[in-house]
Amino acid sequence: MSSKQQLVLSIIDFLNTSIQDGTVKQDDVESLEVAIQCIGEAFGVDPTDETQRDRLSVKPATLPTIFDVFLKTRAKMDTAAPAASSSSAPKAPSAEDKTAAESFKAKGNSYMSSRNYEEAISAYTKAIELDPTNPVYYSNRAAAYSSKNDHAEAILDADKAIEVDPSFVKAYHRLGHAHYSLSDYKAAADAFRRGLALDPSNASLKSGLQNSESRIGDDDDTASETPAAAAAAGAGAGGGLADILRGMGGGAPGGGAGGMPDLAGLMNNPMMMQMAQQMMANGGLERLMSNPALANMMNRVQSGGGMPSMAEIMSDPTMRDLASQFGAAAGGAGRS
Repeated sequence: MSSKQQLVLSIIDFLNTSIQDGTVKQDDVESLEVAIQCIGEAFGVDPTDETQRDRLSVKPATLPTIFDVFLKTRAKMDTAAPAASSSSAPKAPSAEDKTAAESFKAKGNSYMSSRNYEEAISAYTKAIELDPTNPVYYSNRAAAYSSKNDHAEAILDADKAIEVDPSFVKAYHRLGHAHYSLSDYKAAADAFRRGLALDPSNASLKSGLQNSESRIGDDDDTASETPAAAAAAGAGAGGGLADILRGMGGGAPGGGAGGMPDLAGLMNNPMMMQMAQQMMANGGLERLMSNPALANMMNRVQSGGGMPSMAEIMSDPTMRDLASQFGAAAGGAGRS
Protein backbone atom coordinates (compact mmCIF):
# COMPACT_ATOMS: atom_id res chain seq x y z
CA MET A 1 0.00 0.00 0.00
CA SER A 2 3.08 2.20 0.14
CA SER A 3 2.57 3.76 -3.32
CA LYS A 4 -1.02 4.71 -2.44
CA GLN A 5 0.13 6.16 0.85
CA GLN A 6 2.76 8.19 -1.02
CA LEU A 7 -0.01 9.62 -3.20
CA VAL A 8 -2.16 10.35 -0.14
CA LEU A 9 0.71 12.15 1.62
CA SER A 10 1.29 14.24 -1.52
CA ILE A 11 -2.40 15.14 -1.61
CA ILE A 12 -2.39 16.07 2.08
CA ASP A 13 0.73 18.22 1.62
CA PHE A 14 -0.90 19.95 -1.37
CA LEU A 15 -4.07 20.67 0.59
CA ASN A 16 -2.12 21.96 3.62
CA THR A 17 -0.04 24.20 1.35
CA SER A 18 -3.24 25.50 -0.26
CA ILE A 19 -4.51 26.45 3.22
CA GLN A 20 -1.25 28.13 4.19
CA ASP A 21 -0.79 30.17 1.00
CA GLY A 22 -4.36 31.45 1.01
CA THR A 23 -5.58 29.49 -2.03
CA VAL A 24 -8.47 28.19 0.08
CA LYS A 25 -10.92 30.76 1.40
CA GLN A 26 -10.89 31.17 5.18
CA ASP A 27 -14.54 30.06 5.41
CA ASP A 28 -13.57 26.69 3.90
CA VAL A 29 -10.42 26.04 5.96
CA GLU A 30 -12.10 24.18 8.81
CA SER A 31 -14.00 21.86 6.47
CA LEU A 32 -10.83 21.13 4.51
CA GLU A 33 -8.87 20.37 7.69
CA VAL A 34 -11.54 17.83 8.68
CA ALA A 35 -11.31 16.29 5.20
CA ILE A 36 -7.51 16.07 5.48
CA GLN A 37 -7.82 14.25 8.81
CA CYS A 38 -10.38 11.81 7.38
CA ILE A 39 -8.24 11.09 4.30
CA GLY A 40 -5.17 10.45 6.45
CA GLU A 41 -7.02 8.11 8.80
CA ALA A 42 -8.63 6.19 5.92
CA PHE A 43 -5.24 5.37 4.41
CA GLY A 44 -3.19 5.18 7.60
CA VAL A 45 -1.14 8.29 6.79
CA ASP A 46 -0.09 10.66 9.58
CA PRO A 47 1.65 13.75 8.10
CA THR A 48 3.03 14.65 11.55
CA ASP A 49 4.88 11.32 11.87
CA GLU A 50 8.41 12.18 10.68
CA THR A 51 9.46 8.54 10.35
CA GLN A 52 6.49 7.78 8.13
CA ARG A 53 7.01 11.01 6.23
CA ASP A 54 10.66 10.10 5.49
CA ARG A 55 9.44 6.78 4.10
CA LEU A 56 6.58 8.11 2.00
CA SER A 57 7.78 11.54 0.87
CA VAL A 58 8.45 12.02 -2.85
CA LYS A 59 10.41 15.26 -2.36
CA PRO A 60 11.79 17.18 -4.15
CA ALA A 61 8.77 16.36 -6.34
CA THR A 62 5.36 17.64 -5.34
CA LEU A 63 1.86 16.81 -6.56
CA PRO A 64 1.74 19.97 -8.76
CA THR A 65 5.14 19.21 -10.36
CA ILE A 66 4.15 15.60 -11.07
CA PHE A 67 0.86 16.77 -12.56
CA ASP A 68 2.76 19.35 -14.59
CA VAL A 69 4.82 16.55 -16.18
CA PHE A 70 1.58 14.79 -17.16
CA LEU A 71 0.03 17.93 -18.66
CA LYS A 72 3.16 18.82 -20.63
CA THR A 73 3.50 15.26 -21.91
CA ARG A 74 -0.15 15.17 -23.00
CA ALA A 75 0.14 18.57 -24.68
CA LYS A 76 3.24 17.39 -26.48
CA MET A 77 1.44 14.27 -27.71
CA ASP A 78 -1.58 16.31 -28.83
CA THR A 79 0.55 18.70 -30.87
CA ALA A 80 2.64 15.87 -32.31
CA ALA A 81 -0.41 13.95 -33.54
CA PRO A 82 -1.34 16.34 -36.39
CA ALA A 83 2.30 16.54 -37.47
CA ALA A 84 2.53 12.76 -37.54
CA SER A 85 -0.55 12.52 -39.76
CA SER A 86 0.79 15.06 -42.23
CA SER A 87 1.95 13.61 -45.52
CA SER A 88 4.84 16.05 -45.88
CA ALA A 89 8.08 15.13 -44.12
CA PRO A 90 9.95 17.82 -42.16
CA LYS A 91 12.38 19.78 -44.25
CA ALA A 92 15.91 18.44 -43.91
CA PRO A 93 18.34 21.06 -42.54
CA SER A 94 20.79 22.49 -45.01
CA ALA A 95 24.53 22.30 -44.55
CA GLU A 96 24.50 25.96 -43.51
CA ASP A 97 21.78 25.26 -40.92
CA LYS A 98 23.77 22.38 -39.47
CA THR A 99 26.90 24.50 -39.21
CA ALA A 100 25.01 27.29 -37.47
CA ALA A 101 23.31 24.78 -35.17
CA GLU A 102 26.69 23.39 -34.11
CA SER A 103 27.82 26.92 -33.35
CA PHE A 104 24.83 27.45 -31.05
CA LYS A 105 25.50 24.09 -29.40
CA ALA A 106 29.07 25.16 -28.66
CA LYS A 107 27.76 28.38 -27.12
CA GLY A 108 25.32 26.36 -25.03
CA ASN A 109 28.12 24.14 -23.78
CA SER A 110 30.13 27.23 -22.83
CA TYR A 111 27.16 28.67 -20.93
CA MET A 112 26.76 25.35 -19.12
CA SER A 113 30.38 25.48 -18.03
CA SER A 114 29.77 28.90 -16.50
CA ARG A 115 26.47 27.70 -15.00
CA ASN A 116 24.44 30.19 -17.02
CA TYR A 117 21.64 27.70 -17.57
CA GLU A 118 19.04 30.08 -19.01
CA GLU A 119 21.42 31.19 -21.76
CA ALA A 120 22.43 27.58 -22.36
CA ILE A 121 18.79 26.62 -22.85
CA SER A 122 18.33 29.53 -25.24
CA ALA A 123 21.39 28.50 -27.28
CA TYR A 124 20.34 24.85 -27.48
CA THR A 125 16.82 25.94 -28.49
CA LYS A 126 18.26 27.92 -31.42
CA ALA A 127 20.30 24.87 -32.41
CA ILE A 128 17.12 22.74 -32.35
CA GLU A 129 15.25 25.28 -34.49
CA LEU A 130 17.98 25.07 -37.11
CA ASP A 131 18.41 21.29 -36.96
CA PRO A 132 15.61 19.39 -35.18
CA THR A 133 17.03 16.08 -36.42
CA ASN A 134 20.02 16.07 -34.04
CA PRO A 135 19.28 14.30 -30.72
CA VAL A 136 22.35 15.87 -29.05
CA TYR A 137 20.69 19.29 -28.90
CA TYR A 138 17.62 17.94 -27.08
CA SER A 139 19.84 15.90 -24.76
CA ASN A 140 22.02 18.89 -23.90
CA ARG A 141 18.99 21.06 -23.28
CA ALA A 142 17.64 18.34 -20.99
CA ALA A 143 20.88 18.55 -19.01
CA ALA A 144 20.49 22.33 -18.75
CA TYR A 145 16.92 21.99 -17.50
CA SER A 146 17.98 19.40 -14.92
CA SER A 147 20.79 21.69 -13.78
CA LYS A 148 18.21 24.36 -12.91
CA ASN A 149 15.98 21.71 -11.28
CA ASP A 150 13.32 21.86 -13.99
CA HIS A 151 13.22 18.09 -14.31
CA ALA A 152 9.77 18.06 -15.93
CA GLU A 153 11.15 19.87 -18.99
CA ALA A 154 14.26 17.66 -18.91
CA ILE A 155 12.03 14.58 -19.24
CA LEU A 156 10.31 16.04 -22.31
CA ASP A 157 13.63 16.85 -24.00
CA ALA A 158 15.17 13.48 -23.17
CA ASP A 159 12.10 11.74 -24.58
CA LYS A 160 12.35 13.87 -27.72
CA ALA A 161 16.03 12.98 -28.14
CA ILE A 162 15.10 9.29 -27.94
CA GLU A 163 12.27 9.84 -30.42
CA VAL A 164 14.69 11.44 -32.86
CA ASP A 165 17.29 8.70 -32.40
CA PRO A 166 16.30 5.65 -30.29
CA SER A 167 19.93 4.50 -30.32
CA PHE A 168 21.27 7.68 -28.66
CA VAL A 169 22.34 6.18 -25.34
CA LYS A 170 23.08 9.40 -23.48
CA ALA A 171 19.43 10.46 -23.69
CA TYR A 172 18.40 7.44 -21.60
CA HIS A 173 20.75 8.58 -18.83
CA ARG A 174 19.29 12.10 -19.01
CA LEU A 175 15.78 10.64 -18.81
CA GLY A 176 16.65 8.35 -15.91
CA HIS A 177 18.34 11.15 -13.97
CA ALA A 178 15.34 13.48 -14.40
CA HIS A 179 12.88 10.83 -13.23
CA TYR A 180 15.17 9.96 -10.29
CA SER A 181 15.34 13.61 -9.27
CA LEU A 182 11.53 13.68 -9.17
CA SER A 183 11.58 10.53 -6.99
CA ASP A 184 9.94 8.45 -9.73
CA TYR A 185 12.38 5.59 -9.21
CA LYS A 186 10.46 3.03 -11.28
CA ALA A 187 10.46 5.29 -14.33
CA ALA A 188 14.13 6.07 -13.70
CA ALA A 189 15.00 2.37 -13.53
CA ASP A 190 13.07 1.74 -16.77
CA ALA A 191 15.03 4.48 -18.56
CA PHE A 192 18.37 3.16 -17.34
CA ARG A 193 17.42 -0.39 -18.39
CA ARG A 194 16.48 0.76 -21.88
CA GLY A 195 19.83 2.46 -22.19
CA LEU A 196 21.68 -0.62 -20.96
CA ALA A 197 19.92 -2.73 -23.60
CA LEU A 198 21.79 -0.60 -26.14
CA ASP A 199 25.06 -0.27 -24.20
CA PRO A 200 25.38 -3.09 -21.61
CA SER A 201 28.82 -1.92 -20.42
CA ASN A 202 27.83 1.70 -19.72
CA ALA A 203 28.94 2.40 -16.14
CA SER A 204 26.74 5.49 -15.71
CA LEU A 205 23.61 3.58 -16.68
CA LYS A 206 24.55 0.66 -14.42
CA SER A 207 25.08 2.96 -11.46
CA GLY A 208 21.82 4.79 -12.13
CA LEU A 209 19.88 1.54 -12.40
CA GLN A 210 21.33 0.15 -9.17
CA ASN A 211 20.53 3.34 -7.28
CA SER A 212 17.00 3.50 -8.69
CA GLU A 213 16.27 -0.14 -7.87
CA SER A 214 17.62 0.30 -4.36
CA ARG A 215 15.11 3.12 -3.81
CA ILE A 216 12.15 1.10 -5.08
CA GLY A 217 12.50 -1.90 -2.75
CA ASP A 218 9.68 -3.91 -1.22
CA ASP A 219 7.16 -2.17 0.98
CA ASP A 220 8.06 -4.40 3.92
CA ASP A 221 11.77 -3.69 3.56
CA THR A 222 11.17 0.04 3.27
CA ALA A 223 8.91 0.08 6.32
CA SER A 224 11.48 -1.72 8.47
CA GLU A 225 14.34 0.67 7.63
CA THR A 226 15.18 3.70 9.68
CA PRO A 227 15.38 6.93 7.63
CA ALA A 228 19.16 7.05 7.98
CA ALA A 229 19.52 3.41 6.88
CA ALA A 230 17.21 3.94 3.89
CA ALA A 231 19.15 7.03 2.83
CA ALA A 232 22.47 5.23 3.18
CA ALA A 233 21.16 2.33 1.09
CA GLY A 234 19.91 4.68 -1.63
CA ALA A 235 23.15 6.62 -1.70
CA GLY A 236 25.45 3.64 -1.39
CA ALA A 237 24.14 1.34 -4.10
CA GLY A 238 26.08 1.14 -7.32
CA GLY A 239 28.98 3.46 -6.53
CA GLY A 240 27.17 6.20 -4.63
CA LEU A 241 28.79 8.63 -2.23
CA ALA A 242 28.35 6.49 0.88
CA ASP A 243 29.74 3.43 -0.90
CA ILE A 244 32.81 5.36 -2.02
CA LEU A 245 33.46 6.58 1.52
CA ARG A 246 33.04 3.12 3.02
CA GLY A 247 35.22 1.53 0.36
CA MET A 248 38.01 4.02 1.00
CA GLY A 249 38.43 3.36 4.66
CA GLY A 250 35.35 4.68 6.51
CA GLY A 251 35.27 2.85 9.83
CA ALA A 252 38.18 0.63 8.86
CA PRO A 253 41.86 0.68 9.78
CA GLY A 254 43.69 3.24 7.74
CA GLY A 255 40.73 5.58 7.48
CA GLY A 256 40.52 9.02 8.96
CA ALA A 257 39.43 9.86 12.49
CA GLY A 258 35.85 9.14 13.48
CA GLY A 259 35.35 6.65 10.66
CA MET A 260 36.08 9.15 7.90
CA PRO A 261 38.23 8.17 4.88
CA ASP A 262 41.67 9.55 4.14
CA LEU A 263 41.40 12.94 2.37
CA ALA A 264 44.18 12.17 -0.10
CA GLY A 265 42.44 8.92 -1.00
CA LEU A 266 39.21 10.79 -1.66
CA MET A 267 40.89 13.31 -3.96
CA ASN A 268 42.58 10.53 -5.93
CA ASN A 269 39.31 8.69 -6.51
CA PRO A 270 38.07 9.36 -10.10
CA MET A 271 34.42 8.86 -9.15
CA MET A 272 34.73 11.33 -6.30
CA MET A 273 36.33 13.92 -8.56
CA GLN A 274 33.59 13.48 -11.14
CA MET A 275 30.94 13.89 -8.45
CA ALA A 276 32.66 17.04 -7.16
CA GLN A 277 32.63 18.54 -10.65
CA GLN A 278 28.92 17.76 -10.92
CA MET A 279 28.31 19.47 -7.56
CA MET A 280 30.06 22.61 -8.76
CA ALA A 281 28.11 22.55 -12.03
CA ASN A 282 24.62 22.38 -10.54
CA GLY A 283 25.04 24.55 -7.43
CA GLY A 284 25.31 21.63 -5.02
CA LEU A 285 28.52 22.98 -3.51
CA GLU A 286 26.84 26.21 -2.38
CA ARG A 287 23.97 24.26 -0.83
CA LEU A 288 26.42 21.97 0.91
CA MET A 289 28.50 24.79 2.38
CA SER A 290 25.39 26.63 3.62
CA ASN A 291 24.09 23.54 5.42
CA PRO A 292 23.89 24.32 9.19
CA ALA A 293 24.47 20.67 10.11
CA LEU A 294 27.74 20.62 8.16
CA ALA A 295 28.78 23.91 9.81
CA ASN A 296 28.15 22.41 13.25
CA MET A 297 30.19 19.33 12.36
CA MET A 298 33.12 21.45 11.17
CA ASN A 299 32.97 23.65 14.28
CA ARG A 300 33.12 20.54 16.41
CA VAL A 301 36.13 19.26 14.49
CA GLN A 302 37.93 22.60 14.89
CA SER A 303 37.20 22.47 18.62
CA GLY A 304 38.88 19.07 18.90
CA GLY A 305 35.64 17.11 19.10
CA GLY A 306 36.57 14.55 16.43
CA MET A 307 35.36 13.85 12.90
CA PRO A 308 31.65 12.96 12.36
CA SER A 309 30.72 9.34 11.69
CA MET A 310 29.07 8.11 8.50
CA ALA A 311 25.82 7.52 10.38
CA GLU A 312 25.84 11.12 11.62
CA ILE A 313 26.48 12.51 8.14
CA MET A 314 23.76 10.39 6.54
CA SER A 315 21.25 11.32 9.26
CA ASP A 316 21.11 14.90 7.95
CA PRO A 317 18.45 15.31 5.20
CA THR A 318 20.54 17.65 3.04
CA MET A 319 23.54 15.34 3.14
CA ARG A 320 21.27 12.37 2.38
CA ASP A 321 19.77 14.14 -0.62
CA LEU A 322 23.19 15.10 -1.97
CA ALA A 323 24.46 11.56 -1.52
CA SER A 324 21.40 10.13 -3.25
CA GLN A 325 21.52 12.56 -6.15
CA PHE A 326 25.19 12.10 -6.82
CA GLY A 327 24.84 8.38 -6.31
CA ALA A 328 22.38 8.37 -9.20
CA ALA A 329 24.43 10.77 -11.28
CA ALA A 330 27.88 9.41 -10.43
CA GLY A 331 29.76 8.77 -13.64
CA GLY A 332 26.96 10.62 -15.50
CA ALA A 333 27.43 11.35 -19.15
CA GLY A 334 28.75 14.80 -19.95
CA ARG A 335 27.59 17.17 -22.65
CA SER A 336 28.17 16.22 -26.25
